Amino acid sequence: MAMRRCHKVLRAVPLPETDAMTAAKLAAWWASVSTTELVWLTVGFVAQIMFSMRFILQWIASERAKKSIVPEVFWYFSLGGGVLLFAYAVYRLDPVFMLGQGMGLLIYVRNIQLIWQQKQSPIDDSARSG
Repeated sequence: MAMRRCHKVLRAVPLPETDAMTAAKLAAWWASVSTTELVWLTVGFVAQIMFSMRFILQWIASERAKKSIVPEVFWYFSLGGGVLLFAYAVYRLDPVFMLGQGMGLLIYVRNIQLIWQQKQSPIDDSARSG
């Protein structure tokens, strides 16, 4: 570890890594990662992207409507991202993550079920009340 002098006091301060050192560490890590691990890392990243997309789409829809709304596609991205994150949590053997994602999946499925029921209903809410 390289040392440098700071303010006339000699103390051990690690020098920042050079780009070559960082690249070498990254290359060594990449070479050590199994194909299975890379697949699961990909699943985890895709899941996080899907989860992020639901919020981005909700924000765009709310901005367009000039009020807070939750578009239908929010629930599909929630379900897709939730299923992938649950699979990732199972692979990682993380019971806290599994519980959190599992509970969310119930909510997403229920919301999608309600949306489908509403679409299949031939009578809308205004006809029921009048």
